[in-house]
Amino acid sequence: MSKSALITGVTGQDGSYLAEWLLGQGYRVYGLVRRSSSPNVDRIRHLLDKITLIPGDLLDDNSLVKALEQSAADEVYNLAAQSFVATSWNQPIFTAEVTGVGVARLLEAIRKVNPKIRMFQASSSEQYGAARTTPQNEETPFHPRSPYAVAKAYAHYITINYRESYGLFACCGISFNHESPRRGLEFVTRKITHAAARIKLGLQSELKLGNLRAVRDWGFAGDYVRGMWSMLQQPQAEEFVFATGECHSVEELVATAFEHAGLDWKQHVVTEASLLRPADVEHLRGDATKAREKLGWRPATPFQQLVHKMVDADLQQVRAEMLAGAARG
Repeated sequence: MSKSALITGVTGQDGSYLAEWLLGQGYRVYGLVRRSSSPNVDRIRHLLDKITLIPGDLLDDNSLVKALEQSAADEVYNLAAQSFVATSWNQPIFTAEVTGVGVARLLEAIRKVNPKIRMFQASSSEQYGAARTTPQNEETPFHPRSPYAVAKAYAHYITINYRESYGLFACCGISFNHESPRRGLEFVTRKITHAAARIKLGLQSELKLGNLRAVRDWGFAGDYVRGMWSMLQQPQAEEFVFATGECHSVEELVATAFEHAGLDWKQHVVTEASLLRPADVEHLRGDATKAREKLGWRPATPFQQLVHKMVDADLQQVRAEMLAGAARG
C-alpha cells in the first residue's frame, strides 16, 4: 500500500517541488492550505488533479488534528512559515506564532493523533546568523539575526525536544538558500531575475537593492526536496544540512542574471538605504558533508545554471504577460 504524506506550505516553492517528487515516488499527497476564498495555487496548478488539499492553519490546533486524521499521514513535511525575513521585522509577533509556535502545535497534534508519523521540519541557514565559524554544519551554534531566524530556531529546538521527550521521529533539515523560477517576487533572487527580464523587454529601467555585499550559499530548490524526503527514510531521526558549499554575493547574482539577459547591470542597479535590514547576515556557507555521506545527497544544479534558468523563465513569463495585455487591449 502506498504511503501518505501531508505537506504544509504545499502552495509554496518547496511544497510544489516536494509534491512532484513524492508523487513520483508513488505517495498519496495531501496539502494543507489556509482557508481563503481564493488560495494561490499557481505553483501547484498542474498537480491539482493528483493531490488532495485540506483546509488548515498552523495557528489552529484543531485544524491540524483534522488534517492528520483525514490524510492518515505516514509522513508530514512542515514547509509552512512566514518565511520572508524582511517581513519578520514588521510582523515579529505573527512570525513567532506561525514560524515558531505553529511547529509546536503541529508536533502536539502528531503526538495526539499518531505518534508513529514521521515529521520533517524545515530549518533555515538564517538560524546561524552571525556565525562564528565558516562553513556551517550541524554542530555550528546558532546566532539568529532576525525575528524570522529566532522563530526558526525555536521551531528547530522544539522539534528535537519532542523527539527526545516523546520518541517521535521528528527531525530538522537545515537548508541554505535554495531558489527556482517558482520563488516569490519578494525574495531578492527572484526580484533580480524578474527585473532583468522586465528591463530587457523595456518595461522598467531601474532595480533598487539593499546590501550587494551579502554572501549566500545558493542552490536549486528541486534538488533540496530530495534531501528532505531522504531524511524521513532513515532508520533514525537526526539533523542534516543541505547546501552547495559555494558562496556568491548578491552582486555576483546580479551580474550573472543581467549578463544572461544581455544587459550591463551597472547601468540599471542602484542601492537603496531603506532596503537595508536593521541587522543583516553578511556571510553564510554550508557544509553538507553529513548529507553526502549518510544520505547520498548532492546538489545537482550549479549556481550559473540556476540563475540562467530563473532569468529564462522570467523572460518567458513577462513576454506572455505582455502578449496577454496586448490581446486584452
